Amino acid sequence: MTLALVSRPGTTAPAAEEVTLPALAPGELRVRVTAASVDPVDVLVAAGPARAIFGLTGTVGLGMSLTGVVTETTDTAFAAGDPVAALHPDFAAPVRAHAAETVLPASAAARLPDGLDPVAAASLPVNALTAAELVDSLGPADGRSLLVTGAAGGVGGYAVALAAHAGWTVTGLARETDRAFVLRAGARELVTQVPGPSFDAVVDAAVLHRAALPALRDGGAFAGVPSASPASPERDISISISSVQPDGARLARLLDLAASGVLALRVAGRVPLTDAAVAYDKVAGGGRRGRWLLVP
Repeated sequence: MTLALVSRPGTTAPAAEEVTLPALAPGELRVRVTAASVDPVDVLVAAGPARAIFGLTGTVGLGMSLTGVVTETTDTAFAAGDPVAALHPDFAAPVRAHAAETVLPASAAARLPDGLDPVAAASLPVNALTAAELVDSLGPADGRSLLVTGAAGGVGGYAVALAAHAGWTVTGLARETDRAFVLRAGARELVTQVPGPSFDAVVDAAVLHRAALPALRDGGAFAGVPSASPASPERDISISISSVQPDGARLARLLDLAASGVLALRVAGRVPLTDAAVAYDKVAGGGRRGRWLLVP
């Protein structure tokens, strides 16, 4: 049995209960959780709206991003005692990241590099993996210009840093109060409104979709996450929509970039797992810079 946060049908807040972990299948890890981030998708699942989107029925676990220590493994790439970060991929699992212990595929995990704070690193997996998928979907920089919307947010901040590191000429769309962070992340300029057609590509971390297209030149490229009102192709603009996927190898590269200082770990606050309602309320309120972390 382990303490875990779950979402039940008909409820709008996470509930804590003792849950039995499943036995390990081939290629899985049992992980004692060090910390887990509360992301907007977790709030949407707990509150109900995302249950229909993901086809969830019955009681399901909560949480995607975590760090922890392997306690048991059926995968030879890992051993008991390994410190890891991971993205828990299964929305229907009875126990996920928001728990004292969890089970997940080894392919979704990566070892934590030396020198990286094992608590703060829990803020990285879902946000950095999403940003990397969006930036990578655009192909090589090749001297092109890029606008990142939501450039000071959890995904957008990483998108700015990854794109700048890859050679893009990056402009961030964010509030004036976030200028210092956006420029420090690697943007050459900050704008506070969507500009006219002056960019070769857009990474839409703010989920503006159609409202972000005016920033693109004819024949440009748009990369975003799923939306209820998705952007439609116009002016020969290509549209790429990505949903974050577990990828241990890519996660390992992102963790190395964090350890070397290319990616900044951003933590808004930390609370015990038993006080998870505090973190969920903070995330639901929006406007946070960094992620709230649950520490078992």
